[in-house]
Formats: sequence, structure tokens, C-alpha cells
Amino acid sequence: MRKIKYKKGRKVVPTVLEYTGIHKEVPTDMQLFVYDTHDLMECSDVRFKHIAHQFDMNKTNWLNVHGLNDVEEIQEIGNYLKVDHFMLGDILNTTKRTKIDEYHDVLFFNIKSLLPAKDSDNINVEQVSFLLKDRLVTSFQEKRSDFFAHLRERIRSHSGIVRDKGPDYLLYLLLDAVMENFYITIEAEEDKVEELINETKKSTQLSILEQIEKHRDNFHFLKRAIIPLRDSLHTIKMTKEDNVFNVIEKENYSFYERLYQKSLELLEQIEYDLGNLESASSIFFSMQNHKMNEVMKTLTVVSVFFMPLTFIVGVYGMNFDNMPELHWKYGYFMVLGGMFLLFVMMVYYFKWRKWY
Repeated sequence: MRKIKYKKGRKVVPTVLEYTGIHKEVPTDMQLFVYDTHDLMECSDVRFKHIAHQFDMNKTNWLNVHGLNDVEEIQEIGNYLKVDHFMLGDILNTTKRTKIDEYHDVLFFNIKSLLPAKDSDNINVEQVSFLLKDRLVTSFQEKRSDFFAHLRERIRSHSGIVRDKGPDYLLYLLLDAVMENFYITIEAEEDKVEELINETKKSTQLSILEQIEKHRDNFHFLKRAIIPLRDSLHTIKMTKEDNVFNVIEKENYSFYERLYQKSLELLEQIEYDLGNLESASSIFFSMQNHKMNEVMKTLTVVSVFFMPLTFIVGVYGMNFDNMPELHWKYGYFMVLGGMFLLFVMMVYYFKWRKWY
């Protein structure tokens, strides 16, 4: 199970920004889209100081940042947006749970993106953060990925209504793209669980139980990632009439309500899958008990077969002088024949009663 570990001796200084993730070798670069219904401008692999003058607040601006190692570059973006220091800290601190916050007309949203690891039962985790202010959406990713590749193509090809809507609708699409990864991860886990259930009906190896527990941990980890996301989306859903989040247009709150419904759907599916894993565990232990019962049944039947034979052998092993069978010429063969006949009769009787 994944846990947040406290490192003794490390002092966290609130005024110092530090990237805490694992992708420390990924360089920081940026991609900028500035668009409206009629025009599109795109810049790739640039530094912030080279594109800051290209923002057009009459259009929708999307700045996508890959890599969080260049803290000075992140600080420069924060200074431009006049973002509070603690928001930048939350962007760089990947141990933070999913949250939503608004401060000085800047909407901050961070979310965990989960995807199944290749050739492993583990789950890869990446934190994705968003800042929305005025007409500018800034997304921060720990590394390059194709989460938003389809969205870039929609913007370039003017597909759908993305270029007709504002930045709050763009934020909705970005969040929706990240949430799609939850579906991919759950589907991959479900395929593995289905294989496990089939294996439990054929084998009682302890490695199967270990895999069941591993996938149970994965589903609980997914649940821990989705619950705070659900709570954040519920916050947006409940503040529609209060206009708490100034950067979200009233007409676009319905899109965030869809995301909230998706989060509920994901949690319901996880609960269902956890129930399937519980069933797999029950099947595994039932198969083990059944196998043990079959072994005990076989041993019991063999013991019963030999009990009367052992009794006869014990009687004739006493060697008393007044045992007439000891002096019969064919006494030995008569006793062996009687023992064999008794054995055959017991086998026939047991099969007739269907005791084995």
C-alpha cells in the first residue's frame, strides 16, 4: 500500500519552492496556444520570457508546461499571474491531495493522473495542476505525455466548440481528459481481476492470493485519488448560484457537473470491482477448503478399508496354541482370501452408497 513517508531530518521551509516528484531528469519546456473562433497561434518548446508578450486577453490562452524541475521558470509564471506562493508550492509538491482553491481571481486545481504501468501490476501516478486567471489557462505536467494530444488536434482543426468557448470550458476539457485515464486504469485492473477469478477456480497457489491483495490495494489507491476529486467537483457544483468562482461562467457550470457525475460513476465501479475481488478471495479459500476436504475424504476412505483388515491381522497375530486355523493346511490362504473378499465387498458398498 502506498503511504506518505516522513523523512526524518528534512525541514520543509514554506518560502522555498522545491519539486518533490520522481521525474527530476525531465527538462522544463512549454507550449502555447492562443486562439478564438477565427485565429490560432501556436508556439512549442519555448521559455516563458519569450512568449509572455504573446498572450492576448481578448482570446483564449493555453500555456502547457512539461517538467517541473526549473523552479525559477515556475516562479516566473507565478509572478506574471500574481499567484500566491502556497499555490506554487502545491504545484511542485506532488504529495498533495487533489484540491480546488481560488485566491485573488486565480482558480487553482490539481489532480492525480493514474495509468497502469507496462508489464507490471503497479499504477503510475502523475500530478497535473491548473491555474485559471482571466483568459489564460496554465497546465503543469511532471513529464511529457499524450493526455491532451486529442485536445490539441481539436483546437488545430477547429473541431467541436472548443474554439468557440472560453478558458473555463478549456479547463473542463483538460480535467475530462485526465479523468479518462481513470477509466483506462480501472478497465486494465478489471481485465486482470477477471483473469484472477478464472485462476482461482483452477488453482490454489498462494501467488494468486498475493495478486488479489495487490489489485485490492490498487483499487483502494484509485479510490483515494478519486474521492478528493469528487469533493472538489462537488464544491463547484454547489456554488453555481453563489458565483464563488468568478472565472467560471454560469453557463459552463453544467460541464463541471458532468465531471462530478463521472467521479460518482468511477467510485461506484471501484466498489463493484472491490466486491469482485472479495468474491475472488472467497472462491480461493473455498477451493482450498474443498481440496483439503477431498484429501481428508480420500484418507478416511483408505483408513476405513484397512480397519477390518488390520483387526483380522491383529487377531491372528496373537499366536495362541488353541487357534485351530493355525494348524490348517490352507488356513493362511483362507484368511487372505477372506480379507480380499471383505475388501471387495466394502469397495462395492461404498460405491453403492456414493461415499466416494
